[in-house]
Amino acid sequence: MNSAAFIKNCPMFAGTTEEDLAFLERISRLRQYEKGELLFSEGEKALGFYVVASGKVKIYKLSAEGKERILHIVHPGGTFAEAAIFGDGNYPAYAEPLEKSQLIFFPKREFLQLLHEHSQIAINMIAGLSRFLRQFAMQLEELTFKDVPARLARYLLELAGPREGRFDLPISKSQIASNLGTVSETLSRTFRKLSEDALIEVNGKSITILDRDRLEDLALSHRES
Repeated sequence: MNSAAFIKNCPMFAGTTEEDLAFLERISRLRQYEKGELLFSEGEKALGFYVVASGKVKIYKLSAEGKERILHIVHPGGTFAEAAIFGDGNYPAYAEPLEKSQLIFFPKREFLQLLHEHSQIAINMIAGLSRFLRQFAMQLEELTFKDVPARLARYLLELAGPREGRFDLPISKSQIASNLGTVSETLSRTFRKLSEDALIEVNGKSITILDRDRLEDLALSHRES
């Protein structure tokens, strides 16, 4: 699959014309990155943004003590760092692939010029940034009002999607703990509790949802005061 096909399948560019897609392909660069290769660091001048064509990329911050806090994992079709090409023009976090990945890079100057000339791309960009803001608002709400079992239940339901049966965790449990704002020991206890309560079955990285209704109820529950 070439870069044009990847771009066309990206939700941010849904509804763009074939002409717009041709312009997007012309300014983009399809690159392959290795697992753990640093894409950019927090505070660096933003040179552009990325679309994940294949693989997975983690976006994270580091505490003063060097502890990693994963903000989110970007899967194929997802975009990241698009907000950084506006405002102060600096990347707000770190980014690196979790596995060998193909990424499409859109340089800032050329892309902003394209937005001036093609309104549908600009409209889609606004929609994409709105989804990004909603995602972070949801993360903040969960960290504030929901305990670890509720956060884990929601995360597992998102991974499973509408399908039933078994699926594999896309990242390590320590990375999941970071993503959910907890520590590995607490996450392991939570996995055990959900298994003991017959909500899920855990076999290594393989998860089977046994009782979706109860898991959904748990995901919607709030921390007791």
